[in-house]
Amino acid sequence: MMEFYSFKLPDLGEGIVESEIDVWHVSLGETVDEDQHIADVITDKAVVEITAPVSGTVAALACNVGEVLAVGQELIRFNVVANGNITNAASNNMTNTASCTTLAGVEQQTAPIARASSSEPVADLLGESANTGASIPITSETSHLALPHRTLLTSPSLRRRARQVGIDLSLVPGSGPNGRIREKDFDAYMAVTQAPSHQGKRLACDEVPIRGLRRIIGQKMLQAKRQIPHYSYIEEVDVSALEELRQHLNTTRHESQAKLTLLPFIMQALTKVLPQFPHCNAHFDQENDLLKQHQAVHIGIATMTKAGLMVPVVRHCESLDIWQSAREVARVSRAAREGKSKNSELSGSTITLTSLGAIGGLATTPIINAPETSIIGINKIQQRPVVKDGAIVIRRMMNLSSSFDHRIVDGFDGAELIQAIKTLLENPATIFL
Repeated sequence: MMEFYSFKLPDLGEGIVESEIDVWHVSLGETVDEDQHIADVITDKAVVEITAPVSGTVAALACNVGEVLAVGQELIRFNVVANGNITNAASNNMTNTASCTTLAGVEQQTAPIARASSSEPVADLLGESANTGASIPITSETSHLALPHRTLLTSPSLRRRARQVGIDLSLVPGSGPNGRIREKDFDAYMAVTQAPSHQGKRLACDEVPIRGLRRIIGQKMLQAKRQIPHYSYIEEVDVSALEELRQHLNTTRHESQAKLTLLPFIMQALTKVLPQFPHCNAHFDQENDLLKQHQAVHIGIATMTKAGLMVPVVRHCESLDIWQSAREVARVSRAAREGKSKNSELSGSTITLTSLGAIGGLATTPIINAPETSIIGINKIQQRPVVKDGAIVIRRMMNLSSSFDHRIVDGFDGAELIQAIKTLLENPATIFL
């Protein structure tokens, strides 16, 4: 006896209430084993792998790639063989096949369900019967699977053609029965939308959906900019002596030790000065007007990945030496770039460092990584003429660009913090005292 198993988006912890569907790794009609990787979802912290809770056949994918699903909403539905081994938790999600025959719009069939690629939209998977091409009736039993827009009725060949030219079929008026989109409808839409201008040139426009990590970054940056009154403070630092020390340490390091960049030195300097500025190593809970000042220094390392900006965290920097700091920066940054970071490695920072590396630039105005109160940006090291002891000399100079939450950190305090860091970096031996 076959039954349906409805799998809801699970609670992923960390206070996560919704996730975006990033990739489907299974398709309609595919046979799936228990614990098989079926999908990737994006939370506001990481990409999380979702595995199948049961073995069975995929009966329906309940959402499109790019859709945001709340915890507890249906993610996927399986056909499973009823037996005595199903757990109570699983049985709560089970319904008899007889009550769901309208899902396919036909009586139960012995023929396999047609398979669709994971890139097919849900409209393709649920909008037509796999065997007949007939429209699936939307009933009280299937309405939860309906998309928030009209069901698209058209042929597979026209869907393929639309994807190839990048046309959203939901924008094309259909003249067929029940609004079915015909070839002539598509041709007419193409003729209007892609007609040449009066100057004989096509008006090209690429529409790129904002989804996944890019969408989450946008939301967090907008929230931080709206809610936090930023002010920025920029100071130049003479890192000539620091660079000599760094290069010397790298030439004498053991092969098991990570290569030193500038970041570990700044991290060490931060752990020295932050006890004097506890409100800069803090989280501000604006809903409860509560400032949480941390004794531990958990430094977020802003890291550019193929998916977008991520901030893995090096924890308890106050207990690390410079070599351990370098190793941890390399480890968490590599994991982020490879998409292998754990949820716990992408949250909990108390202050953030951001660097544009070789691109550098003279100055930046970084946006605070809420709920933190401070962020420090590292700009490119450049040789510049400066006045030293009354003479013009060439020195290795670098700007530090910082931003602070003005509700918590006054301008004077922010400037003092950066000046304290500058003093240590310009006299690097004092970092190790």
